[in-house]
Amino acid sequence: MTATENRRPRRDRIQSARVRHPTARVKPDGRGPKRPVGRRTGPFLVLFLAITALVLLGVVMTLSASAVVSINRSDSAWSLFRRQVMWTGVGTAVLLVTMRIDYRRLRIFATPAVVGSLVLLLVLLLPGFGVDANGATRWIRLGPFSFQPSEIAKLALVLFTADILSRPGREMKNTRATVRPVVAVTGLFVVLLMAQPHLGNAVIMAAAVMVMLFIAGAPLLHMTGLAALGTLGTAAAILGTAWRRQRFRVFLDPWIDPDFLGYQSLQSLHAITVGGLTGVGLGASKAKWGFLPFAHSDFIFAIIAEELGLLGAGFVVILFLIVGVAGAVAALRAPDRFGMLLALGITTWVVVQAFVNIGSVTKLVPVVGVTLPFLSFGGTSLVVTMAAVGVVLNIARQGR
Repeated sequence: MTATENRRPRRDRIQSARVRHPTARVKPDGRGPKRPVGRRTGPFLVLFLAITALVLLGVVMTLSASAVVSINRSDSAWSLFRRQVMWTGVGTAVLLVTMRIDYRRLRIFATPAVVGSLVLLLVLLLPGFGVDANGATRWIRLGPFSFQPSEIAKLALVLFTADILSRPGREMKNTRATVRPVVAVTGLFVVLLMAQPHLGNAVIMAAAVMVMLFIAGAPLLHMTGLAALGTLGTAAAILGTAWRRQRFRVFLDPWIDPDFLGYQSLQSLHAITVGGLTGVGLGASKAKWGFLPFAHSDFIFAIIAEELGLLGAGFVVILFLIVGVAGAVAALRAPDRFGMLLALGITTWVVVQAFVNIGSVTKLVPVVGVTLPFLSFGGTSLVVTMAAVGVVLNIARQGR
């Protein structure tokens, strides 16, 4: 620093530091900038507020929807709620971490995360490792806790796809270096998920990857072929097994089996109808008293519609639309291609999963057993989704 600069007022020196480091914070004493952390852009603030509203509403509705189940399991109406609050705390801490760490550092974890997720999905299928529940093997138990590897696999696959499609020197026309590796890895995940079976998560992961490939500029001929292959594969999975065929028939007309396969859909629609415009009041749901199975997890949207009415359910839908728009804007303003694809993939995953769940509850799509992000009871889904959204917030902070 020259003698002239030494004579400049302290405020001018601080302002000069700000000019030299436009993305950095300056320490209060003016001695220099802290680590660049970005800024609170419009998409960041909108997305952060929408996620906060969904998480807080999820905590409240979990208490309401899980009270009866908690009493049946542990003689306490608070047992499941306490677990959800714990997982919400963990998820919040993870979100704050991923929101602060530069998303570019995640690239080195892309391949290890995919390999680790594939190993977990394989271990899940080994006798004695997976936990069977409701005809599916989707959980691995570690002591008092259990987790779903498929939830971790979503984030791993999106991270891997964004890394592959944004590597320097790899043009999308060179499908051998771009499209083929992504499709091959996605195919492995889909096969392992179908072995659980978990068609819902397989569809969500495939949808996120397809959107990323399309935005990345994959050849339309390849995209058309992949879309046709995915459609045929889904149809074969439904028609190729007797229980899926029966579920699809019940989806078309739940009254053909109102006491068994159609029971959950009919009870869900009844709860939504009872809620009307303004709802029966928070905590006053009747469906959660054993009439609607999984009211606190996969079908929590029906409890929201019953207790808070069309206004409350509509508010939830609007919040997810806001998440989708804010995430897309953050992706478009990302500093680089990797950030754009990563934000887009995570946003697609969250929004598609939300509307698949809402569609299942309202009988717009067949019931596939996926949670409603941020709202349903469940530790793995909540923590992983909040970690993923933290990455999108980090990208939004650094947007152009």
